[in-house]
Amino acid sequence: MNALLIYLVEVSICLAISLVIYRVLLSGLTFFSWNRSILLGLLFLSGLIPLLQFEFFGIGPEVSEIILPVFLVGDQDGAVGSSSLSWGQLLIRIYFIGAAFTASRLIFGFMISQRQIGKAQKIYYNKHFIAIHPKFVPASFFEYILMPDFNPDSPEQKQIILHESMHVRLCHSWDLLLVNFAKVLFWFNPLIYLFENSLREVHEYQADQGVTSSYAPREYATLLLSLITAKPGWQFMNNFNQFQTKKRIIMMGKSQSSAWQKLRFLIFIPVVGMLLFVFSCEKEDMSPQLAVVSDFPEILEVPITDKMPPIPSNLDLRNIVEVPADEVFDVVEEQPSPQGGMNGWNQYLAKNITYPAQARQLGIEGTVIVVFEIQKDGSIRNVEILRGIGGGADEEAVRVVQNAPKWQPGKQRGREVITRMRLPIRFKLASISESNLISAKSIEEPKVIPSEPLQEIAEIAY
Repeated sequence: MNALLIYLVEVSICLAISLVIYRVLLSGLTFFSWNRSILLGLLFLSGLIPLLQFEFFGIGPEVSEIILPVFLVGDQDGAVGSSSLSWGQLLIRIYFIGAAFTASRLIFGFMISQRQIGKAQKIYYNKHFIAIHPKFVPASFFEYILMPDFNPDSPEQKQIILHESMHVRLCHSWDLLLVNFAKVLFWFNPLIYLFENSLREVHEYQADQGVTSSYAPREYATLLLSLITAKPGWQFMNNFNQFQTKKRIIMMGKSQSSAWQKLRFLIFIPVVGMLLFVFSCEKEDMSPQLAVVSDFPEILEVPITDKMPPIPSNLDLRNIVEVPADEVFDVVEEQPSPQGGMNGWNQYLAKNITYPAQARQLGIEGTVIVVFEIQKDGSIRNVEILRGIGGGADEEAVRVVQNAPKWQPGKQRGREVITRMRLPIRFKLASISESNLISAKSIEEPKVIPSEPLQEIAEIAY
């Protein structure tokens, strides 16, 4: 669920940056088709970019580590039936309630629109379907032009029908359908409504441009002013005289933008590249390929406490230590092993690792990647965080690794060498209905696990 909140925030940032640049540089140009394409493209990319994942500087083979048993850090009392919610869980529930409400409005509005069109009189005129009903205001809805009455000899109605036919021909209702789907996902974000307004604005400019190519702009502007109404349109409707009449009249009197101003659209090439770099690229070090073993099915459960074990006073996440002259190996002929083998390592982690209270309260989940070195004497040095998630989880991961007993050092060509290890620790807030949990007693009789490099430890908490 924490990943969903992060995704929504990242999409909101992408929308904000895109919308600001569009409003400042492009909204005043008369390249309406280009502006429409840019708006639709930015909406699509804003939702897609945070979902993409690219390796940055990942030239070497991908590092694979061994997956260790999942350690569950759970509050036994909370598992029985605690009704308290973290802030993250509360926000998620509010989000889904709002999304469900917005989706129901969308579906209900579409059904009402179809029902009203079904009751209207329909005629086929000039290659378009016209739905006539006294309650309608001049508008377009997908393939229909809506009119309160119809007089093909009226000059005003000819202009109105030409305007609405431009909406139908350019499929503007499908644009609004896409935006309404986006509003279901981002109903809480005012930027999506500003985005919709910008798109509707471009739609009207395009339709007005189609009318003024056949009629005098002054005559058409007078018609717009005479038919101003405050009656709102349907969700997918392009209302003839409801949207920003003043801006439309100003745009009709504006001279065409010069061709060289199309160069402004190139600004989105570095903008999209920057967004991809910030939200989709993950830096990976170029380490050699390590051996992989199969996943282990057991989940080990240990009690959780709000009181964290004491953290050494000299703890520093970066833990900058002068590196000795000895070469540090990523892969060696004989891999380091902890005291008691992997079974002993499992017992140590189960007894010492906890889910930080701050992370649980904030609903923080994710993977902390710890990098450390096994020295020639087996001691653990240079513990660093390669990727953290905050909420005290980084400090807890460093503390557990720093306080671990000495290992058997790795060997290369029969001599002890310094070996670099990588340990992902996955912190996850588990639901009460975890079905495959086993008791902490399983630590007493663990399965035999090969003594290999470390892959992943997952911490799950209620």
